[in-house]
Amino acid sequence: MTVSEVVLIRHGQTEWSVSGQHTGRTDIALTELGRRQADALSQMLSDEPFDAVLSSPLARAWETMERAGLGREAIAVDDLMEWDYGVFEGRRTDDIQKEIPDWSIWSHPVPNGESLAEVAARADRVIEKLLAIEGRVAVFAHGHMLRILGVRWVEMPPDTARHFRLDTATICTLSWARENRVIRQWNESCHLRSLDPLL
Repeated sequence: MTVSEVVLIRHGQTEWSVSGQHTGRTDIALTELGRRQADALSQMLSDEPFDAVLSSPLARAWETMERAGLGREAIAVDDLMEWDYGVFEGRRTDDIQKEIPDWSIWSHPVPNGESLAEVAARADRVIEKLLAIEGRVAVFAHGHMLRILGVRWVEMPPDTARHFRLDTATICTLSWARENRVIRQWNESCHLRSLDPLL
């Protein structure tokens, strides 16, 4: 027996997710809307119990997990932390491209941080851990990390994750079609308009 289903949950909104700043290891908190998003996730996740809950230890992911009602079962997994953006931490892509035309986190070196290959290797280690768990697993983490985890689940190159949008406080489901690992759903929101009519 192996894992039957993996539910990926990105953390709620932060100030830097609104501004577009790269948020790697900076332990930034959820905004008020982010906390309400995390509360709303509890309804989306309440249909079926989880046999295991894994979370990045960073505050924005851990608080989202706790507010979603799964704190009692959670295990902190360092490999689920967001990409270490090194010198690009806290900076916006548009600003970086003024200095480095055509810069992309997906294709350029990350001084004092992690390469895409290193992040993908962490995602692969998480997948190995998931495959050893029997049943249904919830995974709370971050935008780039979860995108890479999703494409590595279906054995695609890590840079293809650039084509998978992932908003804050969204849910994705990884599962199986016979012996093949598949993405069953992607980027399902927690009804943001009902939480903030200005969105």
